[in-house]
Formats: sequence, C-alpha cells, structure tokens
Amino acid sequence: MWADTLEALERTHLLRLVIWGAASVLAGTGILAWLRVGSRQSPLLQHFGIQSAAWGAAEIALALALWTQVAPRDVVGATRLDRLLWLNIGLDTGYVLVGLALGTIGWKLGRRLGFVGAGIAVVVQGCALALLDLALVAQIST
Repeated sequence: MWADTLEALERTHLLRLVIWGAASVLAGTGILAWLRVGSRQSPLLQHFGIQSAAWGAAEIALALALWTQVAPRDVVGATRLDRLLWLNIGLDTGYVLVGLALGTIGWKLGRRLGFVGAGIAVVVQGCALALLDLALVAQIST
C-alpha cells in the first residue's frame, strides 16, 4: 500500500469518527432536551443521553486532535498504526464488557435504570468504535 493511500484511509477513518461523535452528541442532547421540554422523568434515557453526548464529544475532540498529526507513513509507521488499531479494538471490547457489567449490575441491584441506561450507551459506543476500527484494519490489511 502506498503512503498516500494509507494517509487518505486514515483521514477517512478520522472523518467517520467525527461523524459518529457528532451523531452521538446530537442524539444524546436531543434525548436530554426531549426529557427536559416535556418534563418527563426517565433515568434510563437521561443517563443514556448523558453518556452518548459525553462519549461523542470525546470522540470528536480526539479525532480533531489526531487529524493534525496524520502524515504519510513508512513501513514502521504503518505497522505502528496497525498495532494501535488492534489495541483500540481490544479496548473497545473492554468498553462493551464494562457497559454490559454496568447494565447488569444496575438491573440486579433493584432495577436502577440510570445504571442500565448508562451501560447500554457504553455498549453502543464500544460496538461502534470497534466497527470503525475494524473497518480501517480491513482496509489496510488488503
């Protein structure tokens, strides 16, 4: 793979991350606004919205910070990127497991729906990040 092709794939990955982060922020704040405007009470939706918006903001900030560092890579740099992606996929899997644990614990400890909502949001974010990272790995592995 040529260095300019890898650079374009990396920029596309970061753009996808920004889009996912923006969608998460919009969905999370939309849910919170809907709850606030309608004077509704739903701990599950409230904590899902908070987690979604927070994760989305962090994803946008990270992607924009990394955008300025994207440059053509040599073989060593490409290998480093591949290893970093696999590390991230492992961390994404950990996020999913933490979200599942949070939701399960919240459900088992007296149906604490705030924990369940937060856990579901963490699972969604972990799955989405893993899919984005796996897509880039698939592209650079061919």
